[in-house]
Amino acid sequence: MHHPAQSGVEEMGDSRGIGQETRGKIRAPTILSFVVDRANLVTLLGLSSGLVAIYFALIQNFPAAIIAMLWAVLMDWFDGSIARRMLSRSESHKIFGARMDSLVDMVVSATGPAILLLSVSEFSPWFFPGALAIIIAGVLRLAYFDAFGLDENGTHAGITIDNSPLIISAVFLLYQIIDRSIFSVVLYAVILILAYLHVAPFRMKKIGGRWYYAVTTYVVILTAVHAYFLLPWGQ
Repeated sequence: MHHPAQSGVEEMGDSRGIGQETRGKIRAPTILSFVVDRANLVTLLGLSSGLVAIYFALIQNFPAAIIAMLWAVLMDWFDGSIARRMLSRSESHKIFGARMDSLVDMVVSATGPAILLLSVSEFSPWFFPGALAIIIAGVLRLAYFDAFGLDENGTHAGITIDNSPLIISAVFLLYQIIDRSIFSVVLYAVILILAYLHVAPFRMKKIGGRWYYAVTTYVVILTAVHAYFLLPWGQ
């Protein structure tokens, strides 16, 4: 929903690397040169937060995991906004940033929820299909979007993958009030539904504008709620 336009990616999306359009006349930029870029730095911060979320999920500190995942999604929302304001940003940085964004989405919004589901279930093998479903849906959705992007009407297929952590963070409020075994089944069902919605054939309008304020407010509020459960009197 917030990715840069894909036209450049499609034009250079074959086996040629970034910079190959010069046909060897100019050396390709170094990998680390793309880190010196505000938008890419925000993307990497989101990746870091996503990894923190996975760590806390593995040790079953679920409120901390949800908080880290929420902020990873928020950074994922704003890296595109920052990138669009960088008028002097090179085409190579735009393409590299778009591809890196998809890879980070895979970690934060697909692998993260999968680890949460497995951890809540005490890593029961019965929950492996649900974890696999959200990861497969993430791979399919991100590959599809990288290939086709938005259509001419500004719509995309299914719901964007960053909706999963936002919805799961609200579902996790139930973890505090219902039995864990019942909650794990509820989470399983929610993740299966989300997996389908990511690859469903219906189309949705790309959102932006005031939605940035709405998502930021949502993240701040749920961060405060889940932070409460980290405190001694909230446990």
